[in-house]
Amino acid sequence: MAFEDLLEDPVIQKYLHELVGPKGMPVAAAPPDGEVTDEELAETLDLELNDVRRALFILYENDLASYRRLRDEDSGWLTYLWTFEYENIPENLAEEMERLLDALENREEYERNHEFYLCEVCSIRFEFGEAMDFGFECPECGSPLESMDNARLVEAMERRIEELQGELNVDGIEA
Repeated sequence: MAFEDLLEDPVIQKYLHELVGPKGMPVAAAPPDGEVTDEELAETLDLELNDVRRALFILYENDLASYRRLRDEDSGWLTYLWTFEYENIPENLAEEMERLLDALENREEYERNHEFYLCEVCSIRFEFGEAMDFGFECPECGSPLESMDNARLVEAMERRIEELQGELNVDGIEA
């Protein structure tokens, strides 16, 4: 996928927004060609230097930016030259999807293997053991706890798991 196409993809825009937040999004959405300093980015984008630095560091932590340091011979000051490396975005997104898939599979298994009770007044859910400890009465309001059928929730999770597995396999990644 071409660099420009990556930035036009709404999924990738959302991913970058989730990483850097609204204040960092101008930095993430307008990566320059070649190296750039944080000061140059702040001036070009009319942003606070700390917001630019925060966004750059987050991109760096996620392997989407790198830097090299130069030391000024006279002053001894360090200058950081940043390079954006968005070719890693598809791999990062696949890893995020795999983490989501693992979490969803674990939660689906938990939902399938436990019995739940619900206080319909307070909307608080309890596992069987907790409900039994409370004498099947809500500890908040004293209402009786009703057996809860979570089959629809489990089915929805199973559908989402299948969708994620399909998306990961389409991208050529083994789930």
